[in-house]
Amino acid sequence: MPQLNKGGKFVFGKSLVREDLSLRLPPKAVEEYGVCSEGRVYIFTGAKATGGFCVTRKGLLLPSKLSHILADLPGLRDYTLPEGEFVGYKGRGYCWLEVSPEGWLQLTAPMLDRLGIRPGDELMCIRSSNIAFTLGHHGPLFERAGNYQGEVDVY
Repeated sequence: MPQLNKGGKFVFGKSLVREDLSLRLPPKAVEEYGVCSEGRVYIFTGAKATGGFCVTRKGLLLPSKLSHILADLPGLRDYTLPEGEFVGYKGRGYCWLEVSPEGWLQLTAPMLDRLGIRPGDELMCIRSSNIAFTLGHHGPLFERAGNYQGEVDVY
């Protein structure tokens, strides 16, 4: 897991958006965040500087300072919203998806449009916080990663 600069973000690897719109989360991120433990994950739109999306699960979100998201969006909390359908909340889009035991997500064309990504894109998996990790699409971290001398695994 490379560190892009001293005191900087850690990268778990890159996830390739495949032609069938599937995506595999890096195993170290899956393990650290326990994202397969509930069979479902929440994703939400990333920051403008990084793009892409963030990944978390109910067990991490509920006891956090961000629990108000689930309190205010009961359809998201209870998985009664259609899978993969984004709901807006305080400037970000949130949805839920099933995740396989191996860490695979199945995205949809409308999701890709909303997230500004497309098949063939490599998303950099970055440790963001103890609540979620980011699958970033562009920005300064990508520039630093391009100069990184070590190897970054692609999943």
